[in-house]
Amino acid sequence: MICPCEKKGETSVVDSRPTEDGTSIRRRRLCVCGERFTTFERIQIRELMVVKKNGRKSPFDRDKLSKSIYIALKKRPIDTETVEKFITNISRSLEELGQSEITSNTIGTMVMDGLKHLDPVAYVRFASVYRNFREEKDFIQFVDKIDVFKKR
Repeated sequence: MICPCEKKGETSVVDSRPTEDGTSIRRRRLCVCGERFTTFERIQIRELMVVKKNGRKSPFDRDKLSKSIYIALKKRPIDTETVEKFITNISRSLEELGQSEITSNTIGTMVMDGLKHLDPVAYVRFASVYRNFREEKDFIQFVDKIDVFKKR
């Protein structure tokens, strides 16, 4: 494993344990430079291809999904463990669909449905990018249609 600080592969595993949900293994690593970092080992059932809106295909990238979700949740009161479980659940749900090709629309809808229940602000943030809001009225129309904020 390559150390994120030194960019060298001279690391050792200090601790290894399964995650709470049992879907991956968390490993604490130590580099010869003294830095410690964590890696996760996950099961990948099948290779998924994402079909974009323009018809292009690319391999499913969990890190890309993770990055977009973390951006939507930036400065929100949701702990990292909850976010990781959320991302794992989406990835697993995609694999369980039993299809080798998944549309980007399917992924976006799953993320939005999950964020709607996890954090309403992150839900609107994600929707603004996913639905490509261009003006203030786009936000207003979207928020008026949803009942997430009306309950509060």
